[in-house]
Amino acid sequence: MNRTILSALFGHWWRNPLQLITLLCGLALGTGLWSGVQAINAEARASYDAAEETLGESRFGQITARDGQMMSHASYVALRKAGWRVSPVVEGSIQRVRIVGIEPLTAPSGFGPLGREQGQTTTPDLAGFLMPPGQIFARGETLARLSGVLAETRAEGIARSDMAPNTAVMDIGLAQSLLGREDGIDRLILLPDQPRRQIPLAEIAPDLIISPPQDQGDMARLTDSFHLNLTAFGLLSFAVGLFIVHGAIGLAFEQRRVMVRSLRALGAPLGRLIWLMLAELLGLALLAGIIGVGLGYLVAAALLPDVAATLGGLYGAAVSGDLALRPEWWLSGLGMSVAGTGIAASGALWSIARMPLLVSAQPRAWALARRGRRLAIVSLLLLCVALGLALWGVGLIAGFAMLAALLIGGALALPPLLGLVLRWGTSAARRPLSQWFWADTRQQVPGLSLALMALLLAMAANVGVSTMVSSFRLTFVGFLDQRLASELYVSATDADQAALITRVASAQAQAILPILSVEREVANQPVEIYGARDHATYRDNWQFLTAVTDPWGELAAGQGVLVNEQLFRRAGLGLGAQVSLAPGVSLPVLGIYGDYGNPQGQVILNEAVFAQLFPEVTALRFGLRLDRDKVDAMRQLLQAEAGVAPSAMIDQSAIKALSLSVFERTFTVTTALNILTVAVAGFAMLMSLLTLAAMRLPQLAPVWALGVTRQRLAVMDLVRAVVLAALTAVLALPLGLALAWALLSVVNVEAFGWRLPMYLFWMDYLRLGGLALLAAALAAFWPAWRLSRLPPAQLLGVFRHER
Repeated sequence: MNRTILSALFGHWWRNPLQLITLLCGLALGTGLWSGVQAINAEARASYDAAEETLGESRFGQITARDGQMMSHASYVALRKAGWRVSPVVEGSIQRVRIVGIEPLTAPSGFGPLGREQGQTTTPDLAGFLMPPGQIFARGETLARLSGVLAETRAEGIARSDMAPNTAVMDIGLAQSLLGREDGIDRLILLPDQPRRQIPLAEIAPDLIISPPQDQGDMARLTDSFHLNLTAFGLLSFAVGLFIVHGAIGLAFEQRRVMVRSLRALGAPLGRLIWLMLAELLGLALLAGIIGVGLGYLVAAALLPDVAATLGGLYGAAVSGDLALRPEWWLSGLGMSVAGTGIAASGALWSIARMPLLVSAQPRAWALARRGRRLAIVSLLLLCVALGLALWGVGLIAGFAMLAALLIGGALALPPLLGLVLRWGTSAARRPLSQWFWADTRQQVPGLSLALMALLLAMAANVGVSTMVSSFRLTFVGFLDQRLASELYVSATDADQAALITRVASAQAQAILPILSVEREVANQPVEIYGARDHATYRDNWQFLTAVTDPWGELAAGQGVLVNEQLFRRAGLGLGAQVSLAPGVSLPVLGIYGDYGNPQGQVILNEAVFAQLFPEVTALRFGLRLDRDKVDAMRQLLQAEAGVAPSAMIDQSAIKALSLSVFERTFTVTTALNILTVAVAGFAMLMSLLTLAAMRLPQLAPVWALGVTRQRLAVMDLVRAVVLAALTAVLALPLGLALAWALLSVVNVEAFGWRLPMYLFWMDYLRLGGLALLAAALAAFWPAWRLSRLPPAQLLGVFRHER
């Protein structure tokens, strides 16, 4: 009996291969995009874990210089003599590789690469690590980038797969030699088991401060918003693919109602029939899932370099550019494929389970028109949920739940709205053929509704994301013009060179603006406090979200502070709120400014007030205002007379170009996912049109018999697809704009702490609409061409069968 039932079930796919291809392709495409996103996220998180395992830095406290500069070797010796258990670390960069020098004899257990590699037991070669020429631990690709360094130093390169990407660890002496810091130390690792009685740090080295251990996974949490955005796009792509699967399964089950009735009449138990149907769907889901995982690997491999560049540019996170086949993402892809198939088939299986044995088993309309009212009600409820979450929801999860409710509610509203528009078109038509065209188009909406919903979601996502990206770009360019007003930025190595830079530059520069900063805690938030000199550069270029009448004037008088939007939102510091900067020192907020791209809070003080509160901080960075044509001459002058290295001087145009390049690569991934989503939606429309072509013969044959040629019917089918796509595009525009508003005003605020202004880009929307019409025309071309070539005998055959 099982063999007979399975033979009947698989016989349907043998007779309808297009439905099988539609089911497998829709599921594979949706699973592929989901798996690709999860593969990217898994690789990034594996890189974060490798970075943590390489040095274990977050588990230990650290001692650093109060002014953020390097500390001397003498300070380290003084601390050791006083009983402090500390270990020195030197850091730098060579050829964009992070160089880390450690001292293994004093380092805490588990700090550094010596010891056990993942899954293997190795004997630490301490002598080889310490003695010249030394050893350098890194990944294989990182050692290849350091081939010149290895040849120059003759150090032994040891490839370790468990090392952090773009990181090389070596003895501190070798690192100091390579970085030119023979007497400098960047930080000291504080061992956890310190002596009970020790001389306070303030008495030994008052210029040093202690930073407590950080929570593990700090980098992973910092990038959570980015990965959550990718996951949201992966879910959207999977949802579009699921629409295709739902349509294919629904049609297949409708067409198999006769077969189900016959099998049950022959004695097949209903329960066994349903279980075998589930087994059939499980096999198809696993097959499509395996194909989808393969596609996901290709998608992830293509997008991972851009993701790595984005995470490195925005967060300083080193992510490997190599993709590994990790169980967490390919199992996730298979699980999503099986779960998605189950969701798509649940309604059809429930219908089969409730179908009486003697009910008429003729295939019903693929999607009954009476569902329109139910869809409208569910859509309205979901849109109300989205509105409620937008008004009262808190947190990033609530923001994405609002997006899901908004998109699903908008998609479910499409069929009822199309029905209203087409009903109006039918009533407005006067000629019989026009009336038939509109009525037939309305009749086709239920069959095409899932494909049109997929197209609506893809277009709305494109409108929303392109609006967000373009708005962000306009705002970001203006922000760069505001914050990078100085023509040349110079960094000094110490206070003496800073004084020399000031003396040399004062002859030609119109203004020298010191950049003073210190990290402190304000309103229970970690912030950067800046000291600003009273100058027209700030007055002329800075824009405020809100401010008092004369914020720069009052700031120059030392009567208040300026805060960025992030601190304003996190700490609730509105205009006039008192900001405690030091014991007994509080100043009111004079203005709130946008600070896009910065995850941390900021406070700006007048330079004189800053010097009073933080006298230990010396300005080592400067912005020079001068004529644009004098920038190169100033660089040469500072290099010759002040000994400033070329790498310590950056002109404004270079900073802007670097910032914009990071920005462009940041959204490459989302743009690619949007394009892929539109492609999946176009495929959904093609499959739906091809599947419905055979079912429409009873509607087309009478019209052809009345004298309408096959070619004209084909043209009308092509026009019908374009009209439906155009109506879908019109309805997708407000949904996409609502999505853009939600991303800019809700999700962005929850994820990053700032709100972006929203701009409209009508030419982009017109181009997207044209792309949707082209995709619909291409999808309808093949079915229309097949209709134009349909043999008359096949059309006549409709009248020979009882319908």
